Amino acid sequence: MDQPTTPADLTPGRPVVLRGGTVLTMDDARTVLHGADVLVVDGAVAAVGPRLDAPADALEVDATGGIVMPGMVDTHRHMWQTAMRGYGADWTLTQYFVWYYLEHGRAFRPQDVAAGNVLSALESLDAGVTTTVDWSHGLQSVEHADAAVDALRSVPGRFVLAYGNIQAAPWEWSASADFRSFVERFPRSDMLGLQMAFDVTGDPAFPERAAFEVARDLDLAVTTHAGVWGATNDDGIRLMHDGGFMEERTVYVHAATLGHDSYHRIAATGGSVSVATESEQSCGQGYPPTWQLREHGIPVSISMDTSVWMSGDLFSAMRSTVGADRSREHMEAHREGGTVTHVHLRAEEVVDWATRGGARALGMDGLVGSIQVGRRADVVLLKNDLSPVMFPVLHPYGHVALQAQRGDVHTVLVDGRVVKHEHRLVGVDVQRAKDAVAGTLEHLRSGMGEEEWQRGMNPDVPETKVLDNPYTYTEYRSAATHQA
Repeated sequence: MDQPTTPADLTPGRPVVLRGGTVLTMDDARTVLHGADVLVVDGAVAAVGPRLDAPADALEVDATGGIVMPGMVDTHRHMWQTAMRGYGADWTLTQYFVWYYLEHGRAFRPQDVAAGNVLSALESLDAGVTTTVDWSHGLQSVEHADAAVDALRSVPGRFVLAYGNIQAAPWEWSASADFRSFVERFPRSDMLGLQMAFDVTGDPAFPERAAFEVARDLDLAVTTHAGVWGATNDDGIRLMHDGGFMEERTVYVHAATLGHDSYHRIAATGGSVSVATESEQSCGQGYPPTWQLREHGIPVSISMDTSVWMSGDLFSAMRSTVGADRSREHMEAHREGGTVTHVHLRAEEVVDWATRGGARALGMDGLVGSIQVGRRADVVLLKNDLSPVMFPVLHPYGHVALQAQRGDVHTVLVDGRVVKHEHRLVGVDVQRAKDAVAGTLEHLRSGMGEEEWQRGMNPDVPETKVLDNPYTYTEYRSAATHQA
């Protein structure tokens, strides 16, 4: 993607100092500094504290009255689907499976995957999400994968490509020479990581074993939709555990319909869970499991899933996560005739999940997720003098989790580079991204026909296949998916 001319005062590589803000460091003590500066030099945090000396050529950003925090980390987003923004607003999870897995997912060309990725990547930066996992399960060919990578590299954010293909069995696509060649030439760096993304159906034959063995051979972490009603549940976790494939770097997405035994296995092997609360509440994966994850001591990160339903920001994700956890706590107390007088889930913990929790899940904790000297400078300033929402800031963590909005994102740095300033993205061509997505929509709409396009917003559900198993590549069925 061509980069428009960057204003001289925002040229990449220039030192930056954010002055006088309330700094949420997200260090081990979750230290909050009031009226503090953050100095960024050579892409890293050089100093944090009051009235810092800065190089003469540093860009000075007035953070007075604002909140300076680490860039947020989204550990599970189907970026390729962003062209269909809001199309599935009234879908259930089953209808999502019908539209993407059974009917129209195959229609996405490499350029359509790229278009969705670019728009989603820009959406991330605009909302202060500096690292996004592209849970890219629409990679029907290596050409699709190459297009996805090129799209991510064209945007000045930090990304992880989670390679997947819902149209083929994971034990088949992962064993292909094309996939191994793709991995060998993948440009891995601190700015672009690689995972494998596939699900485990619970089939006792455990055909997914071969894909896990490929991941181990190629030294790739696995991210998997686990604990999803009607799709993946305890049988899959047991097979992974018995096979020795549950690792500290494994990310379990949703984990909303698992039993205690599965949570114990995740905790014992050190894995983490990516909670997509808005999706789980609306679509039917299961009740958001943060209360159980806290009970079992399982690390948590936050994600938004797909813009087919939800917006691509973590402010709404944090807010819904707080609401779901506390709602359940109150309901359980009321059921027993009691009253909650002190909530267990605190705002600072949810902000941690949205920042450092994501960094931990991705093995980036020493790199990003906190504002500490030596960390790479993925930094967000929340400040909006034209809005009443950003005043007063009395409880900084509570303000981030329950008050702030994407419109309050004033400045965003990724690896020390200013990618958003004074509420506007810098050095990117948003109109070109929109035009590419318009091309995808024209391709899909003309191919489907207007009647089918309109019906797709509320698709019919076939009598077979989806309710017990949404995957097109296996005939495995089990009533266990409905007995979580």
